[in-house]
Amino acid sequence: MTIFAKIINGELPCDKVFENERIIAFKDIHPSAPVHLLIVPKKEIPDLQSVTAEDLPLIGEVVQVAQQLAVQFDILEGYRLLTNNGPLAGQTIFHLHFHLIGGRQLGHLA
Repeated sequence: MTIFAKIINGELPCDKVFENERIIAFKDIHPSAPVHLLIVPKKEIPDLQSVTAEDLPLIGEVVQVAQQLAVQFDILEGYRLLTNNGPLAGQTIFHLHFHLIGGRQLGHLA
């Protein structure tokens, strides 16, 4: 069971900013910017490559949640929504999740 599954199940605490029956979002414990949120589908999908056609509405909902949180956290001037897919991309928790990052000038991506 991943750390995100434990958070979703209420076994571990988080600083929650959004939750519905399909998605949870909370503040990253090691933020890389003033606003650094994790948006996590509750369905256990290991990574982006494992998303199926059946999952596409859920991914669309993740984008809608990101848009709402960007308004809520006042980062409309600029933000990133990203996911790491696989170890070479830096994925360390194999439960699909998206980082919503903003609140300052963001550097270039590698």
